[in-house]
Amino acid sequence: MQLRVDALDGHLSKPLAQLYVITSDEHLLALEAADKIRRTARAQGFSEREVLSVERNFKWGELLAANQELSLFGDKKLIELRIPSGKPGKDGGAALQSYARDLSPDNLTLITLPKLDWQTQKAAWVASLQQAAVYIDIPQVERPQLPNWIGGRLAAQGQSADRASIDFIAERVEGNLLAAHQEIQKLGLLHEPGKLTYEQVQDAVLNVARYDVFKLSEAMLAGDPARLVRMLEGLKGEGEALPLVLWAVSEEIRTLLKLKAGMAQGRPLGALLKEHRIWGPRERMMEPALRRIALPVLEAALQQAAQVDKMIKGLRARAYAGDAWDAMLQLALKVARG
Repeated sequence: MQLRVDALDGHLSKPLAQLYVITSDEHLLALEAADKIRRTARAQGFSEREVLSVERNFKWGELLAANQELSLFGDKKLIELRIPSGKPGKDGGAALQSYARDLSPDNLTLITLPKLDWQTQKAAWVASLQQAAVYIDIPQVERPQLPNWIGGRLAAQGQSADRASIDFIAERVEGNLLAAHQEIQKLGLLHEPGKLTYEQVQDAVLNVARYDVFKLSEAMLAGDPARLVRMLEGLKGEGEALPLVLWAVSEEIRTLLKLKAGMAQGRPLGALLKEHRIWGPRERMMEPALRRIALPVLEAALQQAAQVDKMIKGLRARAYAGDAWDAMLQLALKVARG
């Protein structure tokens, strides 16, 4: 069955189907939809998860085997199949048709694909998936639709803005949905719920100091504690909002954790970096950072970030006697030193 992405929340309030397919070039929206399905699957008892990514020389027997394997502990399993190219080839098409005909009641399968071209949409394997799956084709948010999308996202976090302010954001992000999402998140961090003024929106979007926040993340990735300390002290002196600093550092920690998880499943780093839209100087820093920073350090850092967030909100956090800026420094140094 075909399902609009805006109907997904209602659909997930009921027992899950056995097969879901998400196809879209809007990486942010596809990722959010997949995350909703994963969370619901965990809540409905799918405690085991197996991720397969179709790269060069992928063996389609792995997919069929994953579907037939019984869990050692009798747990229900979520199988994720990612096809970044959108073209599984002749063998893959046949395997997908076979898979769709023989779904295991103990498994939930989530297949993610980019937007399929018109020729691929006519393939037999696509027809099989559309018939057997809850098929979610997420359209691109075109430039004329972007202001309404931005307004909806602001409303979801309890904020609003006039049309001039929303148009200003849309013009600055130049149609990039991920960039718009980041600007909206920053407005949520910097301002209380309610109506935002044009000046608040403009200051947040144009704020040059925010680039220093991302440079702070670069210093952390590069493992440069001295530079990191200087930058954090500078941000504090300039009056930069600590929630924004914590957000930038926490996002970097989450990204590193996702990359490590993907590499542990045997996926190539290059494909993972592309999937998470990491390029430029950040791309060059990632590989040495992933080698240097151990997984337990990142997991502990994410828990530490939650404690810093409590301190920012005026709540007592364990293990910290200083103020929130001191705790923020300890967190960033932990990651930088690996």
